[in-house]
Amino acid sequence: MTPPPATRWLAPAKLNLFLHITGRRADGYHELQTLFQLVELCDTVTLELREDGQIERPLGPVGVAPEADLAVRAAHALKQATGARRGASIRIEKRIPLGAGLGGASSDAATTLLALNELWECGLPRPALARLALPLGADVPVFIEGSSAWAEGVGERLTPVSLPERWYLIIWPNVSISTRDVFQSPELTRNSSLITIRAFFEWGGRNDCEPVVRARAPEVAEALDWLAQAGPARLSGTGSCVFVALASAAEAERLAAQVPGRWTSFVARGLNTSPLHRQLTAPRRA
Repeated sequence: MTPPPATRWLAPAKLNLFLHITGRRADGYHELQTLFQLVELCDTVTLELREDGQIERPLGPVGVAPEADLAVRAAHALKQATGARRGASIRIEKRIPLGAGLGGASSDAATTLLALNELWECGLPRPALARLALPLGADVPVFIEGSSAWAEGVGERLTPVSLPERWYLIIWPNVSISTRDVFQSPELTRNSSLITIRAFFEWGGRNDCEPVVRARAPEVAEALDWLAQAGPARLSGTGSCVFVALASAAEAERLAAQVPGRWTSFVARGLNTSPLHRQLTAPRRA
């Protein structure tokens, strides 16, 4: 029997337009408020079905063992939850840097869950996939839902938000930041007051992780200060990527041309809907 052809699926990055840490739970997880903006900077996940039930990852992020890869763990979680008999070979082509606050590993995991749910014909509804995804990481559910969203709790309580058209210049100072180290830092502010969506759009917000990351990674501090010349510069998540919102692609490209060569820059359009979800619905529209 000829195996079905491999399929390619997009895994978009996200930005945190603000990030307030509002408390710490007894289990150690942090309560937060944030606004997730999806952006058109994507990894590509290629899936090839296997009839032997095995899950393998011949290609993935450098330095990440297959058994530690969130995409592999996502495939195993779906298989265990549904009893799916098929397996998959997972190949991940990375564009989203690791440890950068852009949610790349979480997005790869969400893409793997959503695509295999369809390819394995598991039929799990999206809320069930989001519940399955949460133990993999707090950012995975927003990629499962597939829209820019206001998030609360540990990141799992999501309210879809339609954001205005924006282009972003994102700078990666070529360093990685450990989310665990930032959240365990004694200097991290953990008592920010709750705000409303309306208050954010009227008054803005901040990233409570920024002072911690600035102190631990001078490269990030330098990139933030450089980018602040163009407008309000922000850290995404726990870093290390920093970004600024701009009105047009041309404006973002002009600024990107000035980025010092020691850093890596990306110009990305903000998205309200994940390109993966457009892929998933395209066959049903055809």
